[in-house]
Amino acid sequence: MQIFELNDITSSLHKRAFSLSISKSFAEQLHGKINLVDHQGSEQENRRRELLSVEKEAEQEKIVAAHGEEHFRNQVTNSFYEKVRNQVNKEFDNKTHLYHNVLCIEDAAPTILELLSLRATSINKIQPLATSLSWLSTDLVSLVNKPQYRKRADVQVNDAKLALSYVGLDNLKLVMPTFILKHWLPDSTAPYGLMKRKLWNDSLSVALAASALAKAKKLDWYTAFTTGMLSNIGQLAVTRCFLNTYNDMHVKALRNSADRKDKLLHNVLVKVENSPELLLEQLLLRSSKLSADLIELMHFNRLPITEAMFDLAYSENIDDMSPIAQVVAKAKVYVNYRSLTNASLINDNELKPLFETVKLSEAELSLLNKSDIDHIKLKFN
Repeated sequence: MQIFELNDITSSLHKRAFSLSISKSFAEQLHGKINLVDHQGSEQENRRRELLSVEKEAEQEKIVAAHGEEHFRNQVTNSFYEKVRNQVNKEFDNKTHLYHNVLCIEDAAPTILELLSLRATSINKIQPLATSLSWLSTDLVSLVNKPQYRKRADVQVNDAKLALSYVGLDNLKLVMPTFILKHWLPDSTAPYGLMKRKLWNDSLSVALAASALAKAKKLDWYTAFTTGMLSNIGQLAVTRCFLNTYNDMHVKALRNSADRKDKLLHNVLVKVENSPELLLEQLLLRSSKLSADLIELMHFNRLPITEAMFDLAYSENIDDMSPIAQVVAKAKVYVNYRSLTNASLINDNELKPLFETVKLSEAELSLLNKSDIDHIKLKFN
């Protein structure tokens, strides 16, 4: 988001929040709280120092050999990372490919979200679209069969049409954006095991926080909720694309080296690890702008979130944003503040400029502190 790049403090916090979404240890490393040292590299350095103290020609030759191996390893690793970066950049040049083939967005999903924004909508209008998506039908049936929502413990719902009627329109305004965003999450974020959960939790919290702020300002809560939920879609796309590309290229590089019987290269490639720095670079560079581009491809005509998404990506001043974009920006700042605070990655001197960037008032902060922005609350008759 452009608004966070205007001063060093907010820019640093923005970067810190993204790194925290990858892993806490990586965020701590960047923040300078801990110094992660590669164990093998440390051992090699110790051996190098020991050998330097011994004036024997044979041992000096070993130093040269070790230095040569290290140089080769670094050369191979850096070359591979650069190839990954170049390929990822090509992938992001094709937004339509990302939309259809990376996130695999079906036309029915944004249509459902738009229908729910209309006063004249009905379950009958939503039902054929929802049942056309097998994963959504499964999620709806699973939802109504949860113990807390079942009217009778001995009766289970097996039909998606019946499940839709049981959930009802009011609940669907919360359920549909939630289920749809969840479906677009990466299948796996390995080797960053907790990243998938972090992406999901942050998206939900931003949506709920934006909804709470919108209600207080007499804005449409559903528009704010949906905008907040989808505001991280670029982050999902970047994560999916980067990890898929990296894994595919690593497997291919290993196969090629094995086919050429290049044992030295193969041994180095086996030890090459996914780079959180590369992923962070892509997240910072592309996430918010890609969110706007992907939302634009959804062609919303009556759900007014496209303008808000572009405001979030490109506006440099909170006053230049639409009202919905403003509450989402405030929600994002609050969620980042909370995450960084819980991880002890923000200090008191950084709070004021962070809140001032989006003009988050004490009253709004108090409201969000009292609001549950971690759980969806459905009301069944």
